[in-house]
Amino acid sequence: MSYDGRLMRQALARFDEDKQRRAENFRARERAIYTKCPRIEEIDRELSHTMAKIIASGLRRGTDPRPAIEALREENLNLQQEKRLLLTQMGLPNDYLEEKPKCPRCGDTGFLGSEVCACLRAYYASEQNKELSGLLDLGSQCFENFNFDYYSPLPDAELGVSPRTNMERVYDICQDYAHEFSPKSGSLLLTGGTGLGKTFLSASIARVVSASGHSVVYDTAGHIFSRFEAQKFGRDDGEADSAVSRALGCDLLILDDLGTEMITAYSTSALYTLINTRLTRKKATIISTNCSNEELQKKYTPQILSRIAGEYQTLPFAGRDIRQIKKEREA
Repeated sequence: MSYDGRLMRQALARFDEDKQRRAENFRARERAIYTKCPRIEEIDRELSHTMAKIIASGLRRGTDPRPAIEALREENLNLQQEKRLLLTQMGLPNDYLEEKPKCPRCGDTGFLGSEVCACLRAYYASEQNKELSGLLDLGSQCFENFNFDYYSPLPDAELGVSPRTNMERVYDICQDYAHEFSPKSGSLLLTGGTGLGKTFLSASIARVVSASGHSVVYDTAGHIFSRFEAQKFGRDDGEADSAVSRALGCDLLILDDLGTEMITAYSTSALYTLINTRLTRKKATIISTNCSNEELQKKYTPQILSRIAGEYQTLPFAGRDIRQIKKEREA
């Protein structure tokens, strides 16, 4: 799984802050119990001394340490039993003063060997969602809120079915894609006019895939191509390098508004690099465009269109502009 370094640093910072906060809360709990029952504090102090004595006995030369260690072990068990009894008498669980990790799998380290633990992945997903929310409306744009009422149930001669039937099919494909996403998932091309739900379903997919711990990058075609150009000509302080690296390496790239950018030889080259590199690396991409097939053919090279036609599943969006329908209903 691919992680963005900047987002992972932010996730680790929050992870460590929460870990520190839990430790401070535990110390406060411990102090409160010591105040109510000073004997428990004495027991904890004796237990720490007992451990030091066991270590000293094991290191003592010329004597058999086993009898002393066994006696200290018995003393330790008696002290623990007394502590548990006192806590029970106070109406508390007998393990109330045992500091336990929130995540038993990794012991609150965030890692299982070289792999990122699920607990840290959750922090990463949260940071990623914050960033995506600045670009997409992840709050309301989700599969559960998709409304088919905006699509006509009347047959469309060009589609062969009604816009609503078509969108039910597109919706099912997008939902399955999101919930079954893996690094080997294929790529999608969302086509159709403005205001037909392409961004809505893109955001819905991003929300689900990000929540599952995968790295997701959303960007407009114009902006990401400008990052490629800035990287090539060294026009910034390294932000372009990071943006390009993320676009090429993330688990899912959502490239919005293809065809609205200024078409230049360089933007065309950047698009081919982006598509070809991600296909070679077997990385999933979702491209959305308002352009028709004819318009795409006028804007882009046969090499680009061939890669898209051969490797992307095309999902056509049809109907009337939903924003216009909303205005009419509100009038």
